[in-house]
Amino acid sequence: MTTFESTIRQINYPQQNVYNKLSDLSNLQALKERYELMKDTMPEEARQQAEKIKDMTFNSDSLSVNVPPVGSIRLRIVDRDEPKCIKFESEQSPIPFNFWIQLLPVTATTSKMKLTIKAELNMFIKQMVKKPLQEGIEKIADVLQMIQY
Repeated sequence: MTTFESTIRQINYPQQNVYNKLSDLSNLQALKERYELMKDTMPEEARQQAEKIKDMTFNSDSLSVNVPPVGSIRLRIVDRDEPKCIKFESEQSPIPFNFWIQLLPVTATTSKMKLTIKAELNMFIKQMVKKPLQEGIEKIADVLQMIQY
């Protein structure tokens, strides 16, 4: 098993608020709509990265997205440990993996977050995907850190 972890991120919202937003994936609809409104004002690099993500669909428990050149990925929430952790499992992916979001309180009004991906990778695949997966998990953490919870 190969593990990829984001850096620990400070979130300027209470742990429970962050958990409530992220544990129901249908809340992503508001983020998707906000992106559509703001994409013309985003820095070019951020817009190019965001536009690589295609066909994002979700409901309260699952998320599907097409990320060229990786392809279609579908994640389902398999465990919610309120307000500390949300665990996902890939249902459709070129490489099967688990993903989780860990949340801890810092103060009554702030929390911290860490993202983790665990995947079964052979040595050849590991060398090919190590850098993109680490960069990807950091970009996901960037986005989650910027959300208004």
